[in-house]
Amino acid sequence: MQRSDTVLKQVMAAFERESHLKLHNHPIHMSFDGDALTVTGELPDIASKKRLFQLTQLHSEGMHLVDQLRVIANPPVGDGELRTHICDRLAQAMDFRNCVICARLKGQLEVVRGTMDQAGNDGSGVIEVTVEDGVVTLTGQVISLSHRRLASVTAWWVGGCRDVVNLLELVPAEADGDDEISEALHLVLETDQRVRAEQITINVENYKITLAGWVATEAERRQAEQDAWCLDAIEGVVNHIQVRA
Repeated sequence: MQRSDTVLKQVMAAFERESHLKLHNHPIHMSFDGDALTVTGELPDIASKKRLFQLTQLHSEGMHLVDQLRVIANPPVGDGELRTHICDRLAQAMDFRNCVICARLKGQLEVVRGTMDQAGNDGSGVIEVTVEDGVVTLTGQVISLSHRRLASVTAWWVGGCRDVVNLLELVPAEADGDDEISEALHLVLETDQRVRAEQITINVENYKITLAGWVATEAERRQAEQDAWCLDAIEGVVNHIQVRA
């Protein structure tokens, strides 16, 4: 088994070859705990976090990984405020209009919208939001993979989120695949008013997303890529979007 410092050197070298970000400004640590390799550190955005963790998977020879990488919250947001903002945003989203939205605080459940009697109704569902040290955990059930992925993205869009753990169940069960990822990303880009979805094309192959098309600004180009990285259960994002003034 490779030593953690060997894996770390390989991951850092690979990361800096494909990213503008220099990791000496963002210390990353890896350590063994039994048979598991724990990865810790803080990174500036979701794309950097997920790219670094995927590179760790690639170089760690199939060992069990524990993801403790976090996105830097700038400015920091308290757990209560973050939980409230996420619940409000979910409650306002058209795609979750039939979902019961709840906040969980110290084991107690507070219903933000709807009633628990509605949670089991056909076409409904329930999303419970828990926040601890800026890490958002989503539990409950939704009706499709697109809704499940959109719930994660919605949490990431709220400033102050440091990580999202999506434990939402699907009722009924649904098979995942490239078409499902493409559908979810189309929905996300159409929902995000910071990008013009009609000018961006999406191709998904083996869970890897390639973006193309053109946008007006570099900020819009980066936002589209960040939106793609916010999706759960993807293998990577390649950004070929061009900027045209």
